[in-house]
Amino acid sequence: MELWGLIIVPFLAALAALAWDDGRRRPWLLPAAAGVHALLTLRLLIDPPLPSPGAWLSVDALGLVLLGVSSALFLGCSIYGVEYLRRRQDRDNRLFTACYLFMLSAASVVAASRHLGLMWVAMEATTLSVAPLINFKQNDRSLEATWKYLIMGGTGIGLALLGTYFLALAAPGAEGGYDLYLDDLLALGPTLSVPWLKGAFIFMLVGYGLKMGLAPLHSWKPDAYGEAPGIAGAALAGVLTGCAFLGVLRVYQVCLAAGQQAFTKDLLIVMGLLSLATAAVFMVSQRDFKRLLAYSSVEHMGLLVLGLGIGGAGLFAALLHFVNNGLGKGLLFLAAGNIHRAYGDKTLDRVHGALRRVPVSATLFLIGAFAITGSPPFGLFLSEFMLLKAIVAAGRWGVALAVAGFLGVIFIGMVGSALSVAQGAPPEQPVRPGHGDSILSTAVPGAFAVALLILGLYIPAWLTARLSAAAALLGGAP
Repeated sequence: MELWGLIIVPFLAALAALAWDDGRRRPWLLPAAAGVHALLTLRLLIDPPLPSPGAWLSVDALGLVLLGVSSALFLGCSIYGVEYLRRRQDRDNRLFTACYLFMLSAASVVAASRHLGLMWVAMEATTLSVAPLINFKQNDRSLEATWKYLIMGGTGIGLALLGTYFLALAAPGAEGGYDLYLDDLLALGPTLSVPWLKGAFIFMLVGYGLKMGLAPLHSWKPDAYGEAPGIAGAALAGVLTGCAFLGVLRVYQVCLAAGQQAFTKDLLIVMGLLSLATAAVFMVSQRDFKRLLAYSSVEHMGLLVLGLGIGGAGLFAALLHFVNNGLGKGLLFLAAGNIHRAYGDKTLDRVHGALRRVPVSATLFLIGAFAITGSPPFGLFLSEFMLLKAIVAAGRWGVALAVAGFLGVIFIGMVGSALSVAQGAPPEQPVRPGHGDSILSTAVPGAFAVALLILGLYIPAWLTARLSAAAALLGGAP
């Protein structure tokens, strides 16, 4: 019952948003639907459902991790979005509100799908629902970013479809049909056709990796993140990429069942290192602080697949990092959005002295910059430390040194830019009317900051249990 509610409630709320003509009250559908979704997700986290073999929809431990992060991020962003959308009366929020809710519904299907074909369809639905969010400002730059996102996203989802077809060819059914049920694929693991399985993994890694924004498949990210509103950017970085990561995890599960995980490891490690290197190069020279967050996302997607490639304790570290990254991106995108609106600009050359102009938002942006770069005492420090420890334990000293070096450069680029935004003398013109700090605009990113601090000091037993169960499905443990 809870599972269907996770899908149907935001879907019906999206339809209501399309039908409701009151643009000032319509945004309240966001926290209403997100609140119900969060309660249903909490119920599943407290009492995880039993497996349902043969079902199209059933949440396992991996899907539950994605659901938890998505629901928490959507709830916070939806509360924040009420004030943001009510302030933006110059734009009709009907399509934005509806598509935001459609994305939550589609992401829930991705998390719960036990059929890889259905998962692909839901993944495509998330891709399409995001496009109007990127183009909310409806100017030339946002339109260009939207088209780039759609073209690149369409390419990625097409490659993932081809990989899914190869996976079906790897597992002919008993009656000559083709099987894409995850449970059946896992049971058939040792009998799968290895060439088709390897082809499936490569195409699904590239296809879903493009949606994650792994380098060198990341070119859509800076434009999309730079032009999308903060609440859309947070959803892109924490939810859309999480759905794609789950797609990679699913095909990795099948490779593990077939005894082909060794084939996957080097590919994952190379893509992870390439993503870290790309982020390091561009973050030290980036002059747009919202595009800077896009390259930060490239970095963290690289860390996720790196943990998957290392295996063992690296799997638990990667899943914990996924949780921390979702919270960190929520904090950074919302705080950056506040600063952007206050100044009407997002370039480092024109944005200075934010601590004097929007002190709370600037403080949160600084906290987010330190947190997202793995500084203690925040959660990302713990997950990155665990990942480095797993890399060393696996005997990959060269990889560990490269990761540490890239993280150091990224720290300089990210924190240096954040300090440039926060310090100095602000411009002479006052804060744009209606765009200063407010309770709603700062409370949500503040809550994300507190959550990151807590996870840096203490990982609750229930979270450890959920992540351990998810890591066990991938052959790992803390």
